[in-house]
Amino acid sequence: MKDRSTALPRIGVVGGGISGLAAAFRIVEKAPSCEVVILERDARLGGVLETVQQDGFQVELSADNFITTVPWGVDLCRRIGLGDQLMETNPAYRQTCVVRKGRLYKLPDGFLMMAPSRLWPLAITPLLSPLGKLRAALEYFIPPRRTEGDESMAHFVRRRLGKEVFERLVEPLVSGVYAADMERLSVEATLSQFREMELQYGSLIRAMRARMRQQPKSRSSDSGARYSLFVTPRHGLSSMVEAVSARLPPGAVRLGAEVDRLEPAPGGGWLVSGRGLPEEVSSRTFDAVVLATAASSAARLLAPIDADLSGLLAGIEHSGTAIVSVGFRREQVAHPLNGMGAVVPAIENIPILAISFSSQKYAHRAPEGHVLLRVFVGGAQRPEMAAMPDAELVPLVLEHLRRLLGVRGEPVYCRTAHWPGTMPQYHVGHKQVVERIRARVGAIPGIALAGNYLQGVGIPHCIDTGQRAAEAALAASRSRVKTSAQETQP
Repeated sequence: MKDRSTALPRIGVVGGGISGLAAAFRIVEKAPSCEVVILERDARLGGVLETVQQDGFQVELSADNFITTVPWGVDLCRRIGLGDQLMETNPAYRQTCVVRKGRLYKLPDGFLMMAPSRLWPLAITPLLSPLGKLRAALEYFIPPRRTEGDESMAHFVRRRLGKEVFERLVEPLVSGVYAADMERLSVEATLSQFREMELQYGSLIRAMRARMRQQPKSRSSDSGARYSLFVTPRHGLSSMVEAVSARLPPGAVRLGAEVDRLEPAPGGGWLVSGRGLPEEVSSRTFDAVVLATAASSAARLLAPIDADLSGLLAGIEHSGTAIVSVGFRREQVAHPLNGMGAVVPAIENIPILAISFSSQKYAHRAPEGHVLLRVFVGGAQRPEMAAMPDAELVPLVLEHLRRLLGVRGEPVYCRTAHWPGTMPQYHVGHKQVVERIRARVGAIPGIALAGNYLQGVGIPHCIDTGQRAAEAALAASRSRVKTSAQETQP
């Protein structure tokens, strides 16, 4: 056996998206002498995160900011030197619009994802009928469900607030985040705080009113997402990718390296092989490997090692979206764009999930006198649109922008990003599936998982899974090096 009494741990990270980058950086922080290698199949790092700077527009091709109610995104930015570059959303536009019969109406002030914190704005909104408003108000008196177990978002909201609030308010808001089938989306795995509020206070309305009394008044007019709690780096999310990459050791990143096989090495540890892997990578043993890939890729790599684990991973369904980013001169858009964007209920039968008024959220994203809009299509209800050819998709999107926002003429800028099959679907029971995945992978020495299917689809949650995987990989690699050293002692 090779003498490893003075060896340093070697850790491979498969996947160079934000989860894998967070894992690699945590390893470097915790064990600077550890050898870490990122194996990324594409020609660039970042996965779905990519910022394009063109013609005066700053365009995010996927996510465009992240929430600060969990610490992992902000904390990483501070550690890589971007803490002072984080920008909050424009406070003048922290509201959401909802489409009803082809027109945009303001979401009632204080309606946050699936519950109102203020009753008067809900009482006067044109988005609901009088009967819909009455049914929503009755939520205050409906007793909580005391039985245990998960339930779908659709069932939960209809049970608490009625069918109309679900169809007109909650479905478009939540679908805009998860691109999901609401009849299958798990409350427990996505917005469990609302179930907890039901149990603690007996009513969502009662809970929201109690909580808002403890919040600053400046936030009480937020609607939809809590826009006051979102931030983004001044120079785009790609700057996070670049800053992390710059802090990794020379030679740590291998692009165009597609791992298609993972196998135990003789004597312990792991070997990886695949297209584009240099000899010095595929011929060497890794003490631990972090799989920071899509669930389907992790399933393929783990199939020969643990068929049950592979089956659990492969069973996680995915949807996807396409995002059409279009820039116009301000006078080309008749709508006042007095918000962060608009969401479209499925019952409107419009092939658009949401429209982000990107340059209203962050003014620097468009040149003076221009606006930038990002239009989302696809999702679980129209998955084929995520891969629709641009020649068909762009004219369709522009036609609906003309109807909804009064857009005139052709855009001065257009860029489409296609992301089919990239959004894991947190169906009812997903939390229990993840618990089983974690238990099984925990029984495989030196393998750790990270990614958006484990804990949450947002950037901070992906970062956290990467950091947790790094901690597990470090512990496993140190144990293996120590064991190897003891075995070589005379």
